[in-house]
Amino acid sequence: MRIALFTETFLPATDGVVTRLRYTIKELRRMGDELLIIAPKYGEGPGFYEGAPIYRVSSVPFPPYPQIKLAPTLPGVGHALIGFKPDLVHAVNPFILGWGAPHFARRLGVPLVASYHTNVAEYARFYKLGFLYRPTRWHTRRLHNRARINLCTSASTREYLLSEGIERVHLWPQGVDTERFNPNKASEWWRARLSGGRPDEKLLIYVGRLAREKGIGRLRSILKEVPGARLAIVGDGPARRDLEGEFAGTPTVFPGLLLGEELASAYASADMFVFPSTTETLGMAMIEALASGLPVVAAETGASREVVSDGESGLLYDPMSSDGLAEAVGRILADDALRARLSRNAREAALERDWASSTRALRGYYERALSS
Repeated sequence: MRIALFTETFLPATDGVVTRLRYTIKELRRMGDELLIIAPKYGEGPGFYEGAPIYRVSSVPFPPYPQIKLAPTLPGVGHALIGFKPDLVHAVNPFILGWGAPHFARRLGVPLVASYHTNVAEYARFYKLGFLYRPTRWHTRRLHNRARINLCTSASTREYLLSEGIERVHLWPQGVDTERFNPNKASEWWRARLSGGRPDEKLLIYVGRLAREKGIGRLRSILKEVPGARLAIVGDGPARRDLEGEFAGTPTVFPGLLLGEELASAYASADMFVFPSTTETLGMAMIEALASGLPVVAAETGASREVVSDGESGLLYDPMSSDGLAEAVGRILADDALRARLSRNAREAALERDWASSTRALRGYYERALSS
């Protein structure tokens, strides 16, 4: 199968969408598929990934969040697609660059599959762009309803999309690399670094984009109310400087963006993963934490309920409660037997997810689109 993949974000960017795409592309290539990746231009970003060429489109930074690149669909995209001769077009999180995907799919006479990964309309409110909330919902609905099949990464997101009037929505299962993210990757060096030189104290870790919509500031309540807790906030983003100021004087370390084996060791070297975000459509970091054997304490949302089994692999708290987060963390830290049980269950839950199965499901949707 020859697949043209439009994506609003790709390497060298790092986020949950890019993580899913990297593993998916690798699996599709193993299955013998040919791919053309159409993505925004990020400076000197790579021109190939897993042997698949990347057609880079000139982009400009989104002012409130410069790490996000906005790339319009330029005429060169059409020339690249005509030369590639795809059997199918897949628009990943389409919004700006992906807006051209329906046009090109129709022009080439091939089916369009679209996948939804980010609630862009909700994020507009966090960046003082509330006037775009309704137009963004309309834009998203109109774009996705031009696809033969729509995909999303959680059942709760599917219900939301159906309520928004988006049709033909199916679940694209989650995956995780359980060989890379593994409790055996724990490191005394990383624990010392992430705990600020206090490895004997309880170490909590957050991993993700440092952005307003993630609610990271809520983690301060843990440090105020749970004695002996230390926190590592791993990642980068537009809110990093503000967060460093907000957490100044607390037992918090900001190690910056970590990737690959460093990230795997960081996860495995902690005692617990904390995730206060209420805007996730999946929460890839929660799954990586489970694979690393970490109990997860997360705000209870539709997406987190599908990742964390409350009382089994972690604890979910009411995001409207002012002290629910600290209480959940304190409960686990006060009970070593509970923490050990949650840790075992976390790893076992992650072992049920894998990228090969996830990608086989995706390919099944491709085949359905081609035959319908």
